[in-house]
Amino acid sequence: MTTISPSALPSPIAVDVLVVGGGAAGLSAATVLARSRRDVVVLDTGEPRNAPADGVHAFLGHDGVPPADLLARGRAELESYGGRVERAEAVDAEHEGGTVLVRSADGRCWRARHLVVASGAVDRLPEVPGLARHWGREVVHCPYCHGWEVRDRRVVVLATGAAAAHQAGLFGQLTDRLTVLAHTPDALDGSARDRLTRLGVEVVDGPATGVVECDGVLVGLETPGGVVPADAVAVASVVEARSAVLDALGVPLADLEVFGSVAARHVAADPVGRTTVPRVWALGNVAEPMAQVVMVAAAGTRTGALLNAELVAEHQERRLAAG
Repeated sequence: MTTISPSALPSPIAVDVLVVGGGAAGLSAATVLARSRRDVVVLDTGEPRNAPADGVHAFLGHDGVPPADLLARGRAELESYGGRVERAEAVDAEHEGGTVLVRSADGRCWRARHLVVASGAVDRLPEVPGLARHWGREVVHCPYCHGWEVRDRRVVVLATGAAAAHQAGLFGQLTDRLTVLAHTPDALDGSARDRLTRLGVEVVDGPATGVVECDGVLVGLETPGGVVPADAVAVASVVEARSAVLDALGVPLADLEVFGSVAARHVAADPVGRTTVPRVWALGNVAEPMAQVVMVAAAGTRTGALLNAELVAEHQERRLAAG
C-alpha cells in the first residue's frame, strides 16, 4: 500500500462520495447519490472500454446509441442534480481518519467518506499484428454485443483456448459461414476438433500471423498455410481490471476462470459492490468483467442506493452519539 505524504499534497477537497470512473456504472451510482442530495464527484479519464464500438446494444431503449453519446447524456443528467465530473486519473489512495484520501495524476486530492471504484477494464488480445486496429468493429468478442452486426458474414473464431468451441457455437447461431482457426497447438483438443467438424464447422490450423486488409477493412487472417477469408474475427480477450487505486488500498484482485483458462482479473466484490476493504466499493467491469453496459448501469444504480442508505445510517448514529 502506498502512503500519501500530507506535506506533498494540496488541501483535499471533501466530498461524501468519490467515484473513480465515468462509465455507465460510475455515472449511474453517482446520479442516484446526487439525487439523494449527496456531494459526489466522478473522476474520469475519458477512455471507456467500449469506445471503439459503433453502438451500445442489448440496452432497452438505447439500442445502437454511440457509447460517447450515452455517456454524454449520463454526465448531463448527473450534473443536473448537482453532481460533478472531473477529467482526472486517480493514481493513489489511502485510508485516513475514517475517510479515503485519493490523489490524481495532476496533483489534486479528494477526501471522501466512501470511495466507489468503477474504473472499468482493458481487453488484452492475442498478439496478432493488426488485430487491435479492428477491435470493436471487425474484431469482436461478444455475440450479444456485436453478433447481429456480423450475421450471415464470414466469421473466423480465433481459437486460443477451450472457450473457442463455446464461442463457435454462439456465433454459429448467427452465420453458417463460420471457420475456427486454431491459433495455438493446444487451442482445440481432439474432442473439440471432432465435435466442430461433425457439426459442419471448418477447422483450420494456424497460427494467425497477421491481419489482411483492403482499403483499411479487414478481409482475412494470414497463416503459414495461406489467407483465411474473414469479414469478422471473434476472439476471447483477457479482461484486466484497471486497478491502480485498488492496488494502493490493498483491495485484492482474483482470477476468473472460464472453461479452465483465465478469462479475467477482477475484484471479487460482494453482490452489492462492497470490497474486503472498508469504505471501498467496486462495480462495473472492475468487478463483473463479462457484464454488458445495461448490467453495469443497473449495478451502479443498486450500489448508489445502498451506499446512500449506509450514509444515512452513519449520520443517524453520529446524531444519537452526540445526544
